[in-house]
Amino acid sequence: MTTRVLVAFDESTQANIALRYALSTHPGAEIHVLHVNDPEEWYRNEDLNEFYPEDSYEKSLEAAESLLERAEGIARESDADADVRTVSLDGDAASTIVTYAEDHDVDHIVVGSHGREGLVRYLLGSVAEHVVRRSHVPVTVIREERSS
Repeated sequence: MTTRVLVAFDESTQANIALRYALSTHPGAEIHVLHVNDPEEWYRNEDLNEFYPEDSYEKSLEAAESLLERAEGIARESDADADVRTVSLDGDAASTIVTYAEDHDVDHIVVGSHGREGLVRYLLGSVAEHVVRRSHVPVTVIREERSS
């Protein structure tokens, strides 16, 4: 039976590391690379307390497509014999990751420790923490090492 691994993928360094980790740790797996378009990020800039223009959703879809193309490139460059599938969904990031894992019989989730920074991260909470607490499968959280 093929192992199914879900990698949460955004623009963060940790997401890139998470995908490389999944590819190297689970060779031959079916790897689902999931990008979640969060409505809170389309319409509102929490740091400035203002609304974005109406075309924000379309721009977020274009950005998601570009991110997933980058993920496909990372997969091609790896030596892993993995079946990589990419998908972009709309919704709350943490809940969407957990629901996708349940709906697709995922065996393992790999997620970056954080993709947001500053006040937004504090106010919205940690996606990785939510996934760890709610997931019914093992979760690996990837942290970026900081140099001193």
